[in-house]
Amino acid sequence: MPETILTNNALAERIETSDEWIVERTGIRQRHIASVLETTNSMGAMAARNALQMAGVRAEDVDMVIVATCTPDKTFPSSACHIQQELGIPPCPAFDVQAACSGFIYGLSIIDQFIRTKMAKRVLLIGSEVMSRVVNWQDRRTCVLFGDGAGAILLEASSTPGILNTHISADGRHKDILYLDNQANATIEMQGNSVFKLAVNMLDTIANQILVANNLTIHDLDWLVPHQANIRIIQAMAEKLGLPMERVVVTLREHGNTSSASIPLALDFAIRQGKIKPGQRLLLEAFGGGLTWGTALIQY
Repeated sequence: MPETILTNNALAERIETSDEWIVERTGIRQRHIASVLETTNSMGAMAARNALQMAGVRAEDVDMVIVATCTPDKTFPSSACHIQQELGIPPCPAFDVQAACSGFIYGLSIIDQFIRTKMAKRVLLIGSEVMSRVVNWQDRRTCVLFGDGAGAILLEASSTPGILNTHISADGRHKDILYLDNQANATIEMQGNSVFKLAVNMLDTIANQILVANNLTIHDLDWLVPHQANIRIIQAMAEKLGLPMERVVVTLREHGNTSSASIPLALDFAIRQGKIKPGQRLLLEAFGGGLTWGTALIQY
């Protein structure tokens, strides 16, 4: 996470809002903001180093790098290529995935196919975003939501279950309710009410679909690790699923919405805090501009 923290009270000094207003509508109390020296590439590289260190794996043993981001430092070369060079990873496939907030799940699904078909053995998946550079800081509907950060995981071939299943999809008919143009100085545009309604219904549906496809019920899950978009979306989704909030990983209060970085950051927090333990079954799910969405069942 970037060192600089922007609290709701500090934000209220810039625009017409308050800590109470933001917390009530979003559940967010603060967000981290990247400095000019902190970028998608630099944060992604740091997260990747942490993942490699935690896994006890050398960079030279990685044979693929995928970065999920909608805020790359450059259109090309990809952030994955930059991070590959920074970490000293030998020549191998390295590319970015752009599916907005669903990018990390999309990347996970891609890696699952590569490992299952023995086209890769050890892959770095990184979610890294500097959302603070693409929000309108005068628009309180959106600027209160987003923060910056990066998270990473290492996946490798194993004889024991890890990724049980992934489902990804998109519906371009909803492309205009959440988007970011590529023109200079463009900022995020969002129809909040439409996104909220679609997200709650969609996430409930896709969660049940992947459970049914794997002959599981909500009672077979230990943890839900959702995209950290809005506490009301997370609570409504948990209620529809019949899952108590005690079994939902929530980092939204401290991080805000970090787009494709939110799920790996939530995983990192829950694992390092000892909440998620080996052998437990996790459901990851996300939605984003497109609209895109995805789920992943994981045996940790």
